[in-house]
Amino acid sequence: MITMSTDDHLSLPSSLRLSRYLSLAFVLFVPLLLFGCPSGTSNKPVDERSASPSASNPSSKGASDFDGDRAFEQVRKQVEFGPRPAGSAELEKLRAYMIDQLKSYGLQVTTDEFRATTPIGQRKMVNVTAELPGESNDVIIISSHYDTKYFKDIKFVGANDGGASTGALLELARVRAANKTKPRLTYWFVFFDGEEAFCFDWDQCHNPNPADPKNPLPDHTYGSRRYVAQLIEKHELPRVRAMILFDMMGFKNLRLGRDDLSTRWLQDIVWQTAKQIGHGGQFIDAPEGVGDDDHAPFLRAGVDALDIIQLSTYGSNDSEYWHTKEDTLDKVSAKSLKIVGDTLLASLPKIEARLANGR
Repeated sequence: MITMSTDDHLSLPSSLRLSRYLSLAFVLFVPLLLFGCPSGTSNKPVDERSASPSASNPSSKGASDFDGDRAFEQVRKQVEFGPRPAGSAELEKLRAYMIDQLKSYGLQVTTDEFRATTPIGQRKMVNVTAELPGESNDVIIISSHYDTKYFKDIKFVGANDGGASTGALLELARVRAANKTKPRLTYWFVFFDGEEAFCFDWDQCHNPNPADPKNPLPDHTYGSRRYVAQLIEKHELPRVRAMILFDMMGFKNLRLGRDDLSTRWLQDIVWQTAKQIGHGGQFIDAPEGVGDDDHAPFLRAGVDALDIIQLSTYGSNDSEYWHTKEDTLDKVSAKSLKIVGDTLLASLPKIEARLANGR
């Protein structure tokens, strides 16, 4: 900020006072030309706006090009579509928007549309994959589900579940695609449809299994189960060396425990990296019981996988926000999104190195 005391100002000749006014106007006006409108006031798509400096982009150890404000605006955009359960028109609109974003980053985007049998009938579902080619054909998957849970009686906008993870994944894809250095491994940024159950509880309902009638299929993880099945069918599963899942990781009171299903070496790298760059208070050494998620089909298929999720502590002292109408935009923080984005980006070279060494 440019300041001047009243006495100094009055002591200047009128010509110099005019000169200072013009200089001050120039200094204030030029940044506006350079940076444009503040976040949230532009009608341009998120990918066309310049990232503005903010508290969510601190210049500190471990800070990366991951823009927490930009990721947050991606969450806001999803919430504006409204509830987005699998098969809905709102999810269709979001999917078109996501694909446009990913293509604008220069990524190759493919979709896999399928019909899933659910407790409320057949539903169209679509998995979306954006590819960033690497020096190797071996693949690291970074993923999120982009549907929200189906409710009849409440307006569930899923800001944190799964708006935050989808917004963070879009921003991560943008940052990786903008890096001029080719990655050692190929990256697939995967957006799963149909993670959420259609019945109220995760295990309340099941679906018929024609291949094995005695073992009905679950009412959840439709997209990730389909994805693994397609990898097996196309003989591409051996290419996938690691899978990392974002889910419910944007809460303003960020506290990410260690999921009890995740592969330990992946977890150790990410949690140790978080401590090294100053985020040990958010990536904590405490158990996080998930039970199942989109990483589980990969684990069952033999792929090392990690779930970054805050489930048990998503709420306040007197209420839970998970799968309630309270899962709204005010629960999500640009700072939390940046913490996770910075941590993963700092972890990826270490993950690549370990995989390159054949371990």
